[in-house]
Order: sequence, then C-alpha cells, then structure tokens
Amino acid sequence: MKTNLLLLSVTAALSGCASMSPGLPPAPPQVVVDGERVFPESMASAADGSLFFGSTGNKMIYRAAPGSDKAVAFVQPGTDGLQSTFGVFADSRTGTLYACSNAFGGAPGGAPPPPATVYAFDLKTGATKGHYPFASAGGFCNDMATTPDGTLYATDTNNMQVEVLRKGASSLAVWSGADGSLGKKGGVIDGISVLGSRIIVNELAVSKLFSIAIGKDGTAGTPVEVKLDRPISRPDGMRSFGKSAVLIVEGGDGGKLEKVTFDGNNGKVELIKQGYPDGPVAVAVVGTTAYVCEGQMSAQGGRRRPGAAAAAPPVLKPFKATAVEVGKP
Repeated sequence: MKTNLLLLSVTAALSGCASMSPGLPPAPPQVVVDGERVFPESMASAADGSLFFGSTGNKMIYRAAPGSDKAVAFVQPGTDGLQSTFGVFADSRTGTLYACSNAFGGAPGGAPPPPATVYAFDLKTGATKGHYPFASAGGFCNDMATTPDGTLYATDTNNMQVEVLRKGASSLAVWSGADGSLGKKGGVIDGISVLGSRIIVNELAVSKLFSIAIGKDGTAGTPVEVKLDRPISRPDGMRSFGKSAVLIVEGGDGGKLEKVTFDGNNGKVELIKQGYPDGPVAVAVVGTTAYVCEGQMSAQGGRRRPGAAAAAPPVLKPFKATAVEVGKP
C-alpha cells in the first residue's frame, strides 16, 4: 500500500511539471535571444520543442534548440532578400518555417521597396524553400497560421484583411476582409489562429476578436465579432490552444497573457499572468509551458522631427521569452 501511495505521489508531481512533457526536454524558465537590437515581434514553436524568433531589427530569424535557454542565428540577415521579419510560424507537418517579410519606405527617387512577402524556410536547416508576395498593394504581413492540409493564412494589417496561400500557388490571394467586413483601416488586424474549421483573428487597436468560417470549398464565411465575457486590451500575438481556445498576449494594462475559450461565437476570457512591462508581443507553447516574448518595441525609435536634437539611445535589456505553466488544453 505504501508503495502504491509513493507511486501516486511521484506521478502527481510529474504530471504538474512541464519539463516532463512526453518526448520533450526540460523547459527552461527563460530563453534569451543572442543578439543586439533584435526587437522580436513574433515567436513560434515546433513539434520538437524548438523556438523561433523573428527579428524586425536585424532582418533575420533566431532559433533555440529543444530545451536550450538561448536562441542563436538560424536564418542569416537578408537571406534571399528577407526584410524586417515580423510573424513567424512553424508548420511541423510540412517541415516549413514561414516568416513575414516587410520593407519600410525606400530611398527618395529610388526603386520602391519590395512588397510584403511570406518566406518559407526548411524547419531543420533554414534553407530557403520559396517566397510568396502578398496580393494587395500596400500590404503588411503581420502573422500566420496553417490548417492541417498545409493551407496558410496571413493577416494583412494595413488592408484589414486575411490573405491565403494555397498548395502549389506562387503568391497569396485575398481571402477575407476586402469588403471592409473586418473593420476600417487603423483597426490593426494582427494575430491569427486556426481552430477547427474557422479562423480567429484579433485587432490590436480596437481590442476585438473575429471568427471566420472556412467553407468546405475553402472560401471564407462572413466575419463575426466574438462576444467576450469581459474586455481585452490591445491583443497582439495569438496561438491556438487545443480545439476550442487560444492564448493571447495583450499590451494593455501592463501586459497580460490570457486564454480565451470559445463556445460558438462567444468567448470566455481567463487571466493567466499579468505584468510584462517590456511589451508582450508573442506567445508560443512547448508541451504544457507557454513562452511569452517581450519585444521592447517602444525602444526601437522612429523618425526625428527636422531640427530636433537626437535622443539618447535607449538602454535595452536582453531580448527574451519567459515561461508560464499553462497545463494541457
């Protein structure tokens, strides 16, 4: 009897430990990105426990090996024309790492910057597999998600719409929102997740979630605003969590990680952790552990007014993602 009780105690202890997730190495309490002025805007996890970070500052992608507490260079700066890297998404089924590439402005009188483009890299080696331009002029690729058949959906922040990359296509096509059904420009459509036969997108500036059904023929249903049981504040990175929930990081109220569980087009919001002063921008899940990445984007700087004195350079902290136990979906 004592032996059985001991076994039960050990089993219970292990079941609550993310580091003991089957097939995955121990989860470190934080993962530091080994680089300066990285300014990560997105993060993704692969089935083997690897973590990937896009860099808006260095035009590259970093990878932390399974169980490692450090992310190092994986896709080198400017590979194959890669620009500032925003959303990253790891599709372990196809062995593909997708990245949102966006260019800002251009030299006066020079060639226009390249369009927003989805890049595809080999998930294991980082070798280029292809790149696919956005369909709409002035687009901005923010984040992505895939369905089990490999179809990729990406948010176009500037045009307030969702674009799609189907198998065998050479470029993306507009899928939803061209009619203004996802809101007016300035709403900042941002995070995206696949939940079964629908797409969930969030909008940062207006703090809303929308649900879009995926038809049997792959067409988009009419977007429906999700009715939340309480408000959220400036949602940003978002990932699916099981069959009926998403995890979202929010920039408002001091920074939060929350779970939204869906019942039809209703959503129940549950606070997991509050207090991310350096601006939470992304979340990814490894086993029963969520990692929240703070991008320090407010320190990235902007254009200076003519004649204004140069500001002192900001003091940057190490760029990192910290672990939070979230359990099983």
